[in-house]
Amino acid sequence: MKLDRKDLLLYAVTDRSWLGGDTLASAVEKALKGGATFVQLREKELEYEKFLKEAKEIKMLCRRHRVPFVIDDNVDIALAVDADGVHVGQHDMEAGNARKLIGNDRILGVSVQTVEQAILAERKGADYLGVGAVFPTGSKADAENVSIETLKEICRAVSIPVVAIGGINRDNVMKLSGTGICGIAVISAIFAQPDIERAASELKKLVLKMVKP
Repeated sequence: MKLDRKDLLLYAVTDRSWLGGDTLASAVEKALKGGATFVQLREKELEYEKFLKEAKEIKMLCRRHRVPFVIDDNVDIALAVDADGVHVGQHDMEAGNARKLIGNDRILGVSVQTVEQAILAERKGADYLGVGAVFPTGSKADAENVSIETLKEICRAVSIPVVAIGGINRDNVMKLSGTGICGIAVISAIFAQPDIERAASELKKLVLKMVKP
């Protein structure tokens, strides 16, 4: 799948810890209706069969909304459900190995925190980069902070699209104006909100303002 920069405007990363009585598929559908432009299914604990079933469900939703769908750090699941790609972190599978396994027709996203990591990820075949955490976050206990200055340097150093991640919400998203990113990746700013669809819709409007040159 060919990745368009606009696909990365509002990148929703799933997290089942805020579901309450809802299903993950239902939460994702609300995010898509609200305007999420990209979905990453992130499951660190789920057993294979349940993960597979869930991935198939969410892939169908993303197809219906014509939104790219990637799996976090699990190439096996991504290939089994014919996802659009995978996203790997610095402590997951090495980017070059992931690219070999998924082939050249799928999307490869890579998390980076430094200019050196960014340049290497691009060289190894990344289609886009996730950079963060740009603000303090409770979603990832091991997240390292990345300064706004480093974020700008990364955007200048690579030719592939960059999304910022980590602690981004409607109150601080405008602070990322002028950094060179083409969108934001969020978890709690969508999935922890009482009205997921509305949260996604409001956030998307802000991101459209923020990325304008």
